[in-house]
Amino acid sequence: MTKVVLLILLGALPIFAGLRNLSLHQALKILDKNNLEIKISQYESMMKYYDKKAVDAMRWGKADISITALRSNDAGNVFGFKLQSREANFADFGFSDFMGALGQGVMQSAMMNGGVPSFPLFAQGLAKNGDKILSIEPKDLNYPGARNHFLTKFTYMLPIYTGGKITEYQNITQGLFEMSQLDARKLRNEKIFQVKKTFHDITLVNDFIYSLRKIRRNMQYLKRTIVEMKKEGYTKNTDILEIDAKLAEVDSMLNQAKLNRELAYQFLSFLLNRKVSSIKRVRTHLKVPRVTKKDIERLSLDIQKAKLGLKISEHAVKAQKANFLPTVGGFAEYGSADDKLWNEFGKKDFYTVGIQVKMNLFNGGADKAKLEKARLQRLKVAQQVELAKKGIALQVKKIKSSIRSLSYRLRSARKQLRLAKEVYKTYEEKYKVGLASITDLLIKQSIELQVLMQYLQVANQRNTKILELQKILDFGGRR
Repeated sequence: MTKVVLLILLGALPIFAGLRNLSLHQALKILDKNNLEIKISQYESMMKYYDKKAVDAMRWGKADISITALRSNDAGNVFGFKLQSREANFADFGFSDFMGALGQGVMQSAMMNGGVPSFPLFAQGLAKNGDKILSIEPKDLNYPGARNHFLTKFTYMLPIYTGGKITEYQNITQGLFEMSQLDARKLRNEKIFQVKKTFHDITLVNDFIYSLRKIRRNMQYLKRTIVEMKKEGYTKNTDILEIDAKLAEVDSMLNQAKLNRELAYQFLSFLLNRKVSSIKRVRTHLKVPRVTKKDIERLSLDIQKAKLGLKISEHAVKAQKANFLPTVGGFAEYGSADDKLWNEFGKKDFYTVGIQVKMNLFNGGADKAKLEKARLQRLKVAQQVELAKKGIALQVKKIKSSIRSLSYRLRSARKQLRLAKEVYKTYEEKYKVGLASITDLLIKQSIELQVLMQYLQVANQRNTKILELQKILDFGGRR
C-alpha cells in the first residue's frame, strides 16, 4: 500500500511542479492562451460581434408563426370564430326566429282568405306588425353554444426603406466591434508589458543576488584572513565584530532580494495562469526602438481608437438624419382557422398582404435635438482625435527623453561600479599590510554595494521606459 501511495505521489509531482527554465518567447505564447483578462476581453469582443450580427439580421425582416387555442361562448367571439373559419350561415344571424315570424304571417293571411295564402293580406300584416318582427331577439345569435377555435398564422414583416437607418446602425455596430478588438489588443499589450518587465526584474534581481553572494564569499574569505592575522597579533577582536556586522547586513539584503524575486515569480504565475519556478535570463540592456511621427499615428492604439470613434460619430449623425425621412415596410400574413387544430387547413386558409408608409411630421423638435447632439458629439470626437495625436506624440517624446537620460546615467553608474570594485580591492590589500583599518575597508565595501544598487535601479528604470514605448506603439510582443 505504501509503495502505491509513493508511486501516485511521484507521478503527481510533474503536475504540481512549476514551469522551469521558461523563456520569454514561451511565456508570451502561454500568455495568449492562459491569461484570464485576455480571455475576458476576447469574450467581450465576441459579444460586440454578435451585436453587429443582430443588427445585420434586421435587414432580412422577421417571420413568425403563432398558434392560438381559444374556447368561448361570448356571442361576438363565437360569431367571429365561425366567420374566420368560413362556417357562418344564416342560422347564425338568427334567421330561424325571423323565418318563424314570417311563417306565422303567411298562416294568418291564409286564415283570413279562406285557407288560401294572400300576398296582399301578408304584406298588409307585415307592414302592421313589422316593428314587432324586427324587435325579435334571435336566440341563435345572442346565446350561441360554446365553441373551440384554433387559429394558425404565419407572418412576415420586411423593412423596405428606412432612410438608411439600418445601414448606419450596421456601420455603428461594426465600428463598436472593431473598437472592442482594439481594446483587446491594448489589454494584451499591457499584459505583454507586464510579462516582459517581470522577466527583466527577475533577471536584474538574479544579478543582484549573484553579486551579493560574491561579495559575501569575499567577506567570509576576509573574515578567515582576519582570524588568522589575529592569531599572529596583527588584528583586533573588534575587526571580527565589524566584519560580522557587515556580513549580517549583506545577509539581510540577500534575503530581501530573494523575497522580491519570489513576489515577481508569483506575479508572473498570475499573469500566465501557470506556476513558474524559474526563467531563462533575458538581455538586461534593451535596444531603443526608432520611432517617427508616422509610426506614432500608424501604431498607436489610442489614436486608432480615436479615429474609429470619429467614424462611428459620423454614422450616428446619418442615423439621426434618417428620422426626417419616411419609412416603408411590407408585411404578409397567411393562416387558417377551425374548431379543430389544422382541420381542412387549405380549404379554410386566408392571406393578407400590405405595405405601410410612415413619416413623422411633428414630435416637438425631439428629432432635431437628437441630430444636433450627434453633430456636437462628432465635433467633440474630432477634437479628441487631434488631442490623442498630440498627446501620444508628447508622451513618446517624454519617454524617449527619459530613456536618453537614463542611458547616460547607466553608463556613468557602470563606470562608478567598476571604480568602486577596484577601490575595494585596493583597500583590501592595504588592510592586509596594515595600511588601512577594517572600518575604511568596510566603508569602501558599503560604497560598492550602494553603487551596485544604483546601477541595477537605473538599468531597471531604463528597461521599463523602453517597454512602455513598445506598449504604446502596439509592437504586440514582436520586440
